Amino acid sequence: MTPPPVAGLLLAAGGGRRLGGRAKALLTYRGRTFVERAAEALLDAGCGPVHVVVGAAGQAVRARLADAYTVVANPEWETGMGSSLRAGLASLDGTGAAAALVALVDQPWVGAEAMARVRAAHRSPATLAQAVYGGERRGHPVLLGAAHFAGVARAARGDQGARAYLREHAGEITLVECGDVAAPDDIDEPGDLIDLPQ
Repeated sequence: MTPPPVAGLLLAAGGGRRLGGRAKALLTYRGRTFVERAAEALLDAGCGPVHVVVGAAGQAVRARLADAYTVVANPEWETGMGSSLRAGLASLDGTGAAAALVALVDQPWVGAEAMARVRAAHRSPATLAQAVYGGERRGHPVLLGAAHFAGVARAARGDQGARAYLREHAGEITLVECGDVAAPDDIDEPGDLIDLPQ
């Protein structure tokens, strides 16, 4: 029997306010846009379907994505990551997904290997799993079993995403070490672009 799918959910709606208004999804790393690389990594990690939540520069971001992905528009993207997470989880209704692996578009050093590790922690719709780096620093990707979708959506506000919900359910989270294959650093300010090969 084929196990129920683990969907990939890529949050790619940010407008890069601290980057001078450059949509993070359209930044490039090694010749490809962040959104292309991250969406492909979710597929390579075994996720399906893969839904990509867009907001800032939505049309340009959509144009970069192949037909393999479902693009979800978040008209409230300026209110923060929480609205993108809610839109993404809502878009999974009817897909049969037993869980969602949530990744952020502005973390170019988190690739398919780390995503596959966290995805592999999936056991049931009640599963919660999270990448940890160096045994201490928790980050993305995060696996949310479908039983948690409604609770996460209710708690997701502003730029917090699932943070408050995960804090409340800390004892249920399976931590997956990814520090040997990825780095959770995100791209927030112009200085962060210095070490990014174009």
